[in-house]
Amino acid sequence: MYPLIRNRRLRASESIRRLVRETIITPDDFLVPLFVVEGKGIKEEIPSMPNYYRLSLDNLEKETKELWKMGLCAVLLFVKVPNNLKDNKGTEALNAEGLMQRAIKTVKDACPEMLVMTDVALDPYSAYGHDGIVAEGQILNDETAEILAEMSVSHAQAGADFVAPSDMMDGRILSIREALEDEGFQNTGIMSYSAKYASAFYGPFRDALDSAPVDIANVPKDKKTYQMDFANRFEAIRETQMDIDEGADIVMVKPGLAYLDIVREIKNEVDVPVAVYQVSGEYAMLKAAAEKGWLDHDAVMTEQLIAIKRAGANIIASYFAKDFIRVMG
Repeated sequence: MYPLIRNRRLRASESIRRLVRETIITPDDFLVPLFVVEGKGIKEEIPSMPNYYRLSLDNLEKETKELWKMGLCAVLLFVKVPNNLKDNKGTEALNAEGLMQRAIKTVKDACPEMLVMTDVALDPYSAYGHDGIVAEGQILNDETAEILAEMSVSHAQAGADFVAPSDMMDGRILSIREALEDEGFQNTGIMSYSAKYASAFYGPFRDALDSAPVDIANVPKDKKTYQMDFANRFEAIRETQMDIDEGADIVMVKPGLAYLDIVREIKNEVDVPVAVYQVSGEYAMLKAAAEKGWLDHDAVMTEQLIAIKRAGANIIASYFAKDFIRVMG
């Protein structure tokens, strides 16, 4: 008891604080999202995501090599599909020579040991901006899951190490796992977006990929019939456990900071690695506040990332990965 016990002794200097620090982030904790576009020589800044870019395949190759040199060992690929290739069934997603398939090969050719995860969802390919097939004002679940399974096999054939279904259709993990097994891809992993909430934090991401739901008649205006209600907590545990039972190797909570209670709940319940996606809106808010001089960018970034890992994340998908490595380097 006080005064025999004085907790401040362990805070007295930077050296002792470092020695007893409970939570540490290294490059191995990060999964780096990358946006890919058609063309050549393209490194196009995303207006709502300062210092983050859409990359053509030649610049994707350069970025992959830079990330590896920085000690970052895993990427998560997203593609911006030309409008003329979009339809209601994601037909282009199954093209063996499509942009995603070529992006996977580009990363693997540039750096064979880089872990490649791929986004599996229809919204980049959808004429309606939805993660599933639209019919009579509804998002079809089972028909969508079948296409997601085909997409996953196509990504595995191109060389993906993990597929990352982000759609929130019921039963899609089992459909994907069975399809991968049937095609001989027993070692291809699944990182499931298990607790993905219908969040307002996704705006800049949808700008980056032009994947927001379109505002036309007989098409749902949002994704609330398949993404989770952000008021719900126990539902996240049910969703996550179902995905594990269906074959998910890694589970994810998305978004990050506003959902750290969910991260801890899930971490306490499951025995598989837990990923957290620090999403585009979280990135954009800090960049904007720092630009205004209202917040210390590096200090707040570090505090946020530590908070995510402290909550229980084994993996952090973050647009701040390179910024953090530079600050800590």
